[in-house]
Amino acid sequence: MPKRPWSSYHDIKGKPYVKRWKKTKKGRREYVHGVPDPKIRMFTMGKNKDYEYEILLISDNRAQISHLALEAARISANRHLRKHIGRENYFLRILVYPHHVVREHRLMSFAGADRLQDGMRKAFGKPFGTAARVRRDQKLMSVRVNKKHVPIAQRAFKVAKMKFPQHCHIEVVELKKKEPSSDTEDAAIAT
Repeated sequence: MPKRPWSSYHDIKGKPYVKRWKKTKKGRREYVHGVPDPKIRMFTMGKNKDYEYEILLISDNRAQISHLALEAARISANRHLRKHIGRENYFLRILVYPHHVVREHRLMSFAGADRLQDGMRKAFGKPFGTAARVRRDQKLMSVRVNKKHVPIAQRAFKVAKMKFPQHCHIEVVELKKKEPSSDTEDAAIAT
C-alpha cells in the first residue's frame, strides 16, 4: 500500500489525538490502540560541557512534523557535526516530541481495487505514525559549540531544516559565562 504524501497531514486541524491512559481495577489501560512507537530514539547527542555559542533551529509557522522527519533531521545534523568537528566538541538536542497520533483510512491499492472499493468519506482511520505539533517561533533543535565551530553548526542545521515540511530559520546566541559565586570564594579564603 503506497504511503500518502505528508502534505496531507502537515497542517494542524482540530484537537491533538494522543495516547491516553485510564486507571482501572486491572491496572492502566490504553485508549488509543496500535500506535507505533516514534522512530526517533535519541534526543541528545555529543558531550554536555560549557560552550560559547548556541545555534537554534526555529519554526517559521505552525505545522505537524512527522517522527520520520525529526529522525532524518537528527541523523543529518549529527552526521555533519560528528564528521567535521568530532563527537566531543558539540552538544545537539531535539527539543520537540511527537505526541500527536496520525491516522489514515486505508484503501485497497492493488490492480482492480477501483472496482472493489471506493472508500468511506471522512472516515476516522487507523493510527500509522506520530507527529510533533509545533507553533510559530518554536525551537525545534539546538546545538552548543565553541566560536570556531559556529559556521559548521550553521551548515549542519541548513542541511537539517530541509527535512522539515515548513520553513525554518537559524539563530546564533552567545551564551553567558558562568561566574563563580562570591560565597564559595569567601569560604575558600576562610579555610
